[in-house]
Amino acid sequence: MDSASGSCNACGVTGTALMKLSLGKDFFGRTYDRLSPSTDQSPKWYCEGCSMQKNLQRDFRDITAEFDKLGAGQSSQLSNPDEFQRAALRLREIVALLDAAQNFSPLLASGDVKHLLERLNTITIPA
Repeated sequence: MDSASGSCNACGVTGTALMKLSLGKDFFGRTYDRLSPSTDQSPKWYCEGCSMQKNLQRDFRDITAEFDKLGAGQSSQLSNPDEFQRAALRLREIVALLDAAQNFSPLLASGDVKHLLERLNTITIPA
């Protein structure tokens, strides 16, 4: 928790349980660890809503990175038609979740996700 204020590092809400994302898998199943002492010198704590949005942000970032690799002619998870379809579906889910949220997301803009989805729709992946 933010020891100085006890508030969410994204939206600033106080008086609620806060959590930190740590070990896990990214959208494509790769392991990540954001709590290693060498890499997490200033940990961030999030309320429940922002924690969920942080997961959406991570998936968006993972898909964006793979899309950029694909566009640059590099090896990409999105070269696999199943992964490509799964990523497109996830982007649609993220847009729906962000659009349905009652509050503005301080972590991820629906418009950014929609733009990536539009860009993804211009690509044809052989089946």
